[in-house]
Amino acid sequence: MIAVLLIGFASVMVCVWRRAWVDALLVLLAALALGGLVGQWSLPAGLGGSVAVTPVLRARDLGNAARLTLAGDGLRAAQWQDLPALPLEWSAPQSDVLRLEFPRRLALGRMFSLTVQRAHPGAGRLQLLAENGQVLAEASGTTPALSVQWMPPVAESLVLTARLSGADGAVVAQGPVPLTVRAAEPLQVQGRFGAPSFDAQSLNQLLVNSNAILDWQVTLGKAVTRNETARTPMTAPELLVVDAAYVERMNASARSALLAQVGAGVPLVVLGGNAAEPGFWASQFQLALKAQPENQLVGTPLAMTVAPFNPSGASGPWEGSQQRWTRAWQKGRIVWLGVADWHKYAISEPLALGLWWQGVLDAAGVERHEDVAWLDPEEMPLVGQRLELCAQGVQGELRLEAMKPLAWQRRPDKADASCVAMWPQKTGWLKLPQGALFVYADGDWPRWQAAQRRDATARYAARTKGPGARESVPLPSWPFGVLFVLAMLALWWRERAGWKSAALSTF
Repeated sequence: MIAVLLIGFASVMVCVWRRAWVDALLVLLAALALGGLVGQWSLPAGLGGSVAVTPVLRARDLGNAARLTLAGDGLRAAQWQDLPALPLEWSAPQSDVLRLEFPRRLALGRMFSLTVQRAHPGAGRLQLLAENGQVLAEASGTTPALSVQWMPPVAESLVLTARLSGADGAVVAQGPVPLTVRAAEPLQVQGRFGAPSFDAQSLNQLLVNSNAILDWQVTLGKAVTRNETARTPMTAPELLVVDAAYVERMNASARSALLAQVGAGVPLVVLGGNAAEPGFWASQFQLALKAQPENQLVGTPLAMTVAPFNPSGASGPWEGSQQRWTRAWQKGRIVWLGVADWHKYAISEPLALGLWWQGVLDAAGVERHEDVAWLDPEEMPLVGQRLELCAQGVQGELRLEAMKPLAWQRRPDKADASCVAMWPQKTGWLKLPQGALFVYADGDWPRWQAAQRRDATARYAARTKGPGARESVPLPSWPFGVLFVLAMLALWWRERAGWKSAALSTF
C-alpha cells in the first residue's frame, strides 16, 4: 500500500514538473484507485442510523439502521422475536414492578402457592381472595417476596384475586389469578408390610381418602395375612410401599423381582421404622445404617420419632437428611423413610400430614404420564396480542371454537413440543381440547406486564453487541478497479493523441 502511494506521488511530481496538469490529475486518480483496490477499507455500518422502538415497529421499518433506541419498559417477547438482532440503547426504568409466580393448573389435593416478587421491598400485605371476595389466605412482611398458600377444595376453573397493599393499607396492585383445579387420576399403589403398625394403617386411610387404588397386604403372623385387593383391576403399580421388615424377610428371587420393578421406573418407598438388620441394607442397597437414640424427635412443624436405624448422613448414592434419604435405581428411585409415629397427626393435623406425604411422593418421583402436556405461556396472554401456545404430544391441527384450524409447528427452542400462534379477541377463559387458558385484559396487572417487557427487552439486548460497538462494512473493491482502468485508459489515450499530434506536425 505504501509503495503504491510512493510510486503514485513520484509520478504526479514528474507530470507537474513537465507542466502536464491533466496527466498529473489522471495519475493521482489512478494511484488513489490502486490504493483503494489493494487496501482493506471499511466504513461504519449505517453511519448515524438509529431507529426508535415503538410497539408498532416492524422489521421492514428498520431499513439500514445500525442500532435501536428505546425509552420505557420495552416490548413483549413475541414482538422482539420479529425484529433482527441490533445493538440496543436502553436503560431499564427504576419504577416499581411486580413478578407473580403461581401454577396455572393444579391437581386436586395439591397446595396452591402464590408468590409476589417486589422490586422495591417494604412493609406490605398480600391477600388471596375468592371469587366472592372472601379472604382465603394472607401474608405480611417486609421481604421482597410475599407468599400465600391455599388448598382448593374441589376440581374447577376459577379466577381468584390477589391484592397487594402497602404499609399504610392502600392497595398497591390488584388483579386476577386464574387457576384450573383438575381431578387427579387415582394413583395405583401396591403395599406390602411385614408387620402391622398404626403408621401403615394411617397411610392406608390417607391413600383411600385420596381415591387411590390399593393392593394392600399386611402380615399379621406366620400364617395370617390381611389382604386388601384393588377395587378395580390394577394394570401396573405406580408406587410401591413396603416396610423394612418385609424386605428383610424376602427371599432372593422375590427381592430381585421387586428391584426389577423399581428399575423399570416404579418408585419404592421403604418405611424404616421396623428395620432390624443394618448389615443387610448395607450389602444389598449400599445404605449404611447406624443405631439412633431412642425416642428422638425430628422435623417441624410435625415432630416425628426417629427410626431405630438411620443413615448418619448422605453417603454413596444416597442423599438426604433427618427424615428421608433417596437414591436412583436405574429408571426408578428408592426412598428410605427414617421416621415413625406419624399416625398421631392423622386426626390433629390431617392437612399438614397429607402435605408431608405429598413431599415424600415427590421425592420418590411419582409422576403421572399425560398424553398431551400443555406448556405455560412465557408471558401473560393478553387480548389482541399474539399468543404462542405450545404442547407436548400433539400433532395435526388445533381446533378451537370460532377459530380456523391452526397447524402445529415444531420449534427448535421447545424440546419435544409443537406450537401455534393466535391472537385472542376476548378476555376470560379460552377453551382448549384439554382444559382452558385465561386471557388477561390490557389493564390487568400493569406492573407485572412492565416486568415481563423489561425481562424480554433484557434478553433481546443480550443477543446483540453493546450499543457503543459499531459494526464496520468493508468497501467494495470493484469501483476502485473501474476508476483505475478508466484513469489508465485516459492516460493511454492522451499519450496516443500526443503521438499523433507530433506525427502530423512533422509533415
